[in-house]
Amino acid sequence: MKKEIKTLTILLFITAGLVGCKQSDTNHLITLDVTKSYPEKELILQDFMDVEYIPLETNDEFVTQGVVMAIGSKYIIVKNGTREGDIYVFDRETGKGLRKINRKGKGPEEYIHITDIVLEEENNEIFINCFSTKKILVYDLFGNFKRSFNHAEDTRYVNVFNYDTDNLICYNELMLYKDGENRGSESYHMIISKQDGSVTRNISIPFDVIKTPFIHDGERTVSTFVSPIIPYQNTWLLVETSSDTVYNYIPKENKLIPFLAKKPTVDSEIFLTMGTLTDRYYFFITMKKEFDFTKGRGFPISDLMYDRQENAVYDRTVINGDFVKRKKVDMTSHPVNSEIAAFQNLEAYQLVESYKKDELKGHLKEIAAKLKEGSNPVIMVMKYKK
Repeated sequence: MKKEIKTLTILLFITAGLVGCKQSDTNHLITLDVTKSYPEKELILQDFMDVEYIPLETNDEFVTQGVVMAIGSKYIIVKNGTREGDIYVFDRETGKGLRKINRKGKGPEEYIHITDIVLEEENNEIFINCFSTKKILVYDLFGNFKRSFNHAEDTRYVNVFNYDTDNLICYNELMLYKDGENRGSESYHMIISKQDGSVTRNISIPFDVIKTPFIHDGERTVSTFVSPIIPYQNTWLLVETSSDTVYNYIPKENKLIPFLAKKPTVDSEIFLTMGTLTDRYYFFITMKKEFDFTKGRGFPISDLMYDRQENAVYDRTVINGDFVKRKKVDMTSHPVNSEIAAFQNLEAYQLVESYKKDELKGHLKEIAAKLKEGSNPVIMVMKYKK
């Protein structure tokens, strides 16, 4: 019997101007003029986030670049480069190295590349998304193979997240190779089964013409990445470069609700990507579709923030209060889940240098005193204040 694929309901709310948006009130839409210059505002991270520092243990077996792929309540999962096969499992509380896994190869139970890793602590499983073979492989936390499944037909997944007990949520990046084409009836955000990869639900964001962050100059092509899926408490923000609207997807109701919209631009396309969101602040960036091939630079960005309390948008800077000198915090790259707002790597050699100059405070200073320049990174975990 053919499996039924659920569809979703879209609720549209038309508003004008810049309107406040409470987490429990989804009937309001924030409208953003991405061409404007906004006043500057500086925040101290510790004023609105609880900050935890986890030094990853360093020894002969555990030497890593510290590319954090997943953080749970018990474990931190880390890899090195995309083409390297090592996966490191660290204790979340202490940073102690627990084990190293490597199942890289060309066999049916192996991966070639590590594109995404999803940690499922309830069943002690990790899901490895292998971009090049279009396959997801499932292992236990000791590296024992359990099962695998292919990406759905005519798809290639990126930005894979743990959706619920039975499913993953992901994005089909093949859309990015269809710049300027009509969208048709395809959906690019998908919910898939953890057991066999079958499509549980397609989530269709409305738009007509495909717009991608790819720039072509003869045979040369450059691109940037716009995060299509952002965990937001117990819901999901879904971003589509072809749409001027960011949608909040409500799983329990299977609804898309407009969350933030940018006014259309006449000149170069300006993309919007969301970052960390708190009860008061929404962090995001705008990214202009421009690139100078002679200088090798482009896609200029603006770091912005919407302050719900003040009902205003700012050109923002967030500073880590545990540094004596101004140390900026990345609020957009690594949103995690309803407990952990985001994380950021602090490189050991930089912390050692700051410690020698007496530029650190509190617990971070105590950690840095024990580091060597070649130590693994310290993971700064930003958690929602309770």
